[in-house]
Amino acid sequence: MIVRARRLLTWFAGLALAVACAGLGYETAARRGDAARYPPPGRLVDVGGHRLHLRCTGSGGPVVVLEAGLVESGASWEVVQRRLSTGLRVCSYDRAGYAWSEDGPGPRTAGRAAAELRALLAAAGEPGPYVLAGHSYGGEIVRLFAARYRELTVGAVLIDATDEGAAAAMRVSRPLVAAQLTANQALARIGLLRLAGDLLVPGDATPAGRAAAPVVYGPGSMAAARAEAWASLDSAREVADAAAAERGGPPVVVVIPSGGPPEALDQARRLAARSRRGRVVVAGTSEHYVQYRQPELVVAAIREIAASAGR
Repeated sequence: MIVRARRLLTWFAGLALAVACAGLGYETAARRGDAARYPPPGRLVDVGGHRLHLRCTGSGGPVVVLEAGLVESGASWEVVQRRLSTGLRVCSYDRAGYAWSEDGPGPRTAGRAAAELRALLAAAGEPGPYVLAGHSYGGEIVRLFAARYRELTVGAVLIDATDEGAAAAMRVSRPLVAAQLTANQALARIGLLRLAGDLLVPGDATPAGRAAAPVVYGPGSMAAARAEAWASLDSAREVADAAAAERGGPPVVVVIPSGGPPEALDQARRLAARSRRGRVVVAGTSEHYVQYRQPELVVAAIREIAASAGR
């Protein structure tokens, strides 16, 4: 009986290995045609050693810059960008390693991302000042950008932004998130993301993200997200160190989902109070991706900040 069980295990292990190898070959071959199947909707801009994908639409100032959360790219702003492009210049982009952007040097902290964003906008000829909107982890990047380049910042909209004070929770969650992203990367590398389609794409992905899922949520994006997750403690320290520079800073609207714990509202109020004109908006959805469930609310907050330019 034991011998038979061992033979079965050996057989299943061999089968799994054969399937994985076949999947790896399939994904490698399919990826060669991705440039033609899924061309970048924007352009690649050199930021000093690597290129980032930038997509700007509309016209009118100030320029709105959209910063995605962990695991997400510029495609996550599809609906918001389209609605804002009437009367405003709007730019979304993919951080290093995500979607159509090339890998960049590490560690992949929020501070490095903020510096690369500044280099990207300058190299692309998209002059400030900027209205910054950041979701989740993207909120940390936006806050660092606003603190470092205050003269270029009109104001910010922070959508359920990561709390830099939650260091204890980050220490626990960081390896778990990194492990999940490693698993996602492995599934993408053996072709399951490409074959399974919507089964492995995030449920709230935009149509643009779904249409180009092998690129937007492919192995490169998962590796980039894992690097950012692993650097999350350093990113939190960077934001905490820069918090003093937020005092009396440009206007900010802090958007949070409804139904959260009282401490989430308290943290949002403290964040808004650092601005010379800050306020908290509680969304009508309990979902983390407020910009998906209530895009009109996010669009209105961004337009409010844009209208404050020059005041």
